[in-house]
Amino acid sequence: MRKLSERQFVACVVLLASFATAASASEVLITDAKSQPESLTIAPGGILIVGSASTPFIYKVRPGFATAEKFVDASAEGSGTFFFGMLADASTNTLWACQLTPVSGATPAKRHTALRGFDLSTGAQKLRWNLPDENSTCNDFTIGPDKALYITDTANGKIFRLPADGSAAELYLEHRTLMGVDGITFLDGTLYINNVIFNKLYRIPVDAAGKPGQPVDIWMDQPVKGPDGMRAVNGKILVAENGSGKISVITVHGDKASVMVIKEGLKTPTAVEPAGNTIWIAERGAGKAVSIPMPKW
Repeated sequence: MRKLSERQFVACVVLLASFATAASASEVLITDAKSQPESLTIAPGGILIVGSASTPFIYKVRPGFATAEKFVDASAEGSGTFFFGMLADASTNTLWACQLTPVSGATPAKRHTALRGFDLSTGAQKLRWNLPDENSTCNDFTIGPDKALYITDTANGKIFRLPADGSAAELYLEHRTLMGVDGITFLDGTLYINNVIFNKLYRIPVDAAGKPGQPVDIWMDQPVKGPDGMRAVNGKILVAENGSGKISVITVHGDKASVMVIKEGLKTPTAVEPAGNTIWIAERGAGKAVSIPMPKW
């Protein structure tokens, strides 16, 4: 009988635990199967907030409810407007969102995108900052130890930084390896980003003056396909693999990392959000927000 390696044993334990607790998992259809929830976040009180990549609406789902209601309506922004990144900042009562609007008649296709901040309670606008390039893709963001908001621009390979209490973001880093930058998170005070095109994970080093340097390629012990939204939790990184239908946990060891799959069989998962003992997932291909139990590790 073949003996399981330590890693295989851990994976089996996680899998069995997920089967045992499957009854506690839940899912919410966001209007219909074509709503394309690209990103989601949890607001105070356990309210789930979900953006749509096929409509100009941001939705919210109250705890215990199985239906979504409209929270933000951006239909006046122009035909084809939709949303990517979502992030609730309870400390400032702000919902951060990436809004994208196609440029009418542009060939090749172009998008004007904006970082928008809304009141978490009412949905009223608090801030708007338009990304500077003619064609841009505001995609995702994270809040740093300095309380600033760090924003990825996938189309232009850039990271922007919005200072705490600031009204306009500034260019933080531009580098050729960032072409395709998508998910972004801080882990133990260090900034990590992924590349959805080249299936990479990078660490952003910072010098004594706080200036970012060349991204450091983190070698992963198994492939990830289409790394999209990611969040740090319990000393690890959760990542949605939109190209393989998986949710994985990445454990970083210096310039190397181990990858463990905790959920498979999803239809284009594009975002993950830890919330206590639960992980929420935006399943874009199914039009759903689904939850799974947080693994024990």
